Amino acid sequence: MPQGRVEHTPDDGLTTRQRRNRPLLVVHTGTMKGKSTAAFGLALRGWSQGWSIGVFQFVKSAKWKVGEEAAFRALDRVHAETGEGGPVEWHKMGEGWSWARKPGTEADHAADALEGWREIRRRIEAQTHEVYVLDEFTYPLKWGWVDVHEVVEVLAARQGRQHVIVTGRDAAPELIAAADLVMETTKIKHPMDAGQKGQRGIEW
Repeated sequence: MPQGRVEHTPDDGLTTRQRRNRPLLVVHTGTMKGKSTAAFGLALRGWSQGWSIGVFQFVKSAKWKVGEEAAFRALDRVHAETGEGGPVEWHKMGEGWSWARKPGTEADHAADALEGWREIRRRIEAQTHEVYVLDEFTYPLKWGWVDVHEVVEVLAARQGRQHVIVTGRDAAPELIAAADLVMETTKIKHPMDAGQKGQRGIEW
């Protein structure tokens, strides 16, 4: 894709304008940090276009505070008060971290994740948002809490201009195959390798 130009234009009957406005399914996967950060960067671009943003975080405790959440909630207030940008909703769709023991059984967490997906499906079918960030959504798919075939089917059938961004490690092959853009983060170096602890403004 030299200088942003496509190397081949498919013979699909779409106009240039239609091709520019085709909604994308984006997957950020891999072992390194930065997947969610990249997804939120895309959501920021959408907000600046006046698009409705829906962020849905899985396997995140409702008590966990992240800087992006505070920033996007502030941007929602900016939109409400001035009309600038677009509206933003931020939802926690499950309880507990994937790598820590938390109250509730696995069945409870699975049920929470499934209901979270069902709410997202309802919104996609109603064309509620123009950008969806499904943060850490690869994990409920990997653990079998949400059926990956259903997810791919719903995302493939979505109408209108609804961009969907999925983050998390170990993205399912079916999700990768269905995606328009897939990026993998690979670790070269990490501060924790040298004993550095997570810090404010970097990790949260």
